[in-house]
Amino acid sequence: MEKIGIIGAGSLGTALAQTISENVKEVYLHLRREDLKESISKTGYNTEYYPNTQLKDNIIATTDLTDLKDCSIIFLAIPSSAFRNALKSLKEIVEEDTILVTTAKGIEYPSLKTMGKVIEEYFDDNFVALSGPNFASEIMLNLPTVSNIASRNRENAEKVKSVLSTQQFKVKIIDDVIGLEMCGVLKNVNAIANGICEGMDINENARYGVLTKGFEETKDILINVGGKESTVGEYCGFGDLVLTSTSLESRNHTLGMLYGQRIIVDEKASGIVFEGKNSIMAIKDICEDNGIKSVIVDFVYDVIINQIPPKIAFNNLWENIE
Repeated sequence: MEKIGIIGAGSLGTALAQTISENVKEVYLHLRREDLKESISKTGYNTEYYPNTQLKDNIIATTDLTDLKDCSIIFLAIPSSAFRNALKSLKEIVEEDTILVTTAKGIEYPSLKTMGKVIEEYFDDNFVALSGPNFASEIMLNLPTVSNIASRNRENAEKVKSVLSTQQFKVKIIDDVIGLEMCGVLKNVNAIANGICEGMDINENARYGVLTKGFEETKDILINVGGKESTVGEYCGFGDLVLTSTSLESRNHTLGMLYGQRIIVDEKASGIVFEGKNSIMAIKDICEDNGIKSVIVDFVYDVIINQIPPKIAFNNLWENIE
C-alpha cells in the first residue's frame, strides 16, 4: 500500500494515521482548518489533540480533498453527522474501487441508517467497518489495542487489516457488518445508562445488574435487526460495552453521569459531540418498530430525552428488571 487517506484529524483520525504510517509510504490526513494544517505541517504536532506526541514524517496534512484521489483506502474518522457531506464530496473525486472504512459508532437520525447504509447510498456495499474497545489516546501512545473489522468483501477486509495491523494494534475480522455497527451504537446507550447510575450514586450491586441487563438486551436487539448473537461476544460487543460503560474516559459515560447528577448538558454550546444522544433516539425508534421491549433503552430515553428525574426513571427501571 503506497497511499492511504484519512478524513478527520480529530483524536481518532490522528491516532489511526500514526498507526497506519508504520505500514505504508504516505498517509494523507484531511482536515477542514487551514491554520491547523499549517501548524501540523510546520511543527509535526497536532497541538489540538496530541501536543506531546510528534507525528510520523510520512503523515501529510491537507485541506484539499483531491489529495486523497489516488488513495487505495480512505478511513472516515468523522462524526456520523458529517458523513453525508463527506461522501457527497468523495463521490466526485475517488475511484469506484477505493475502499472506504467507517469508524463512526453512531447512527443517522431520523433515517435510522448505520454509517454503512449511508455509504451504500453513494458507493457500494464493499465498505469496511471498524469498531472495538478503543480509546484514541491509547492508540496514539502505541499501547496494546485490539479491534474488529467487518465487510461483505473479505478481500477488502484483509487489505484494511494489513494497513492497520502492527505489533501493538491487533485486528480480528468478523463477518457481521450489521452486528458490528449496531454494537457500536448500542454500547453508547449502555454507557449512558451506567453513567446515570453512577451519577446518582446507585449501589454497585444495582449498577452491575443494569450493565448485565443491557448486555442481554443488546443481544435481543442485534438479532432482531439482522445481526448475529455471537458478535455481542466480540471485542466490538462485550469489550466496547464494558469499556465505555465503566471508564471515566468515555464521553457517553460522562454524559450519563452529568444527567444522573441533574446537570443538563448543552452539547452545542460546549462544542462536545455526544453520539449517544442521537443513538438513544434512534434505538428507541428501532425497538418500537421491531416490537422490542428494552428496559435499559426506556430508562435512558426517559432521563435524556424526556428529562424525567433520574430517581423516578431508575425506580421504573428497577420495577421492570428481572
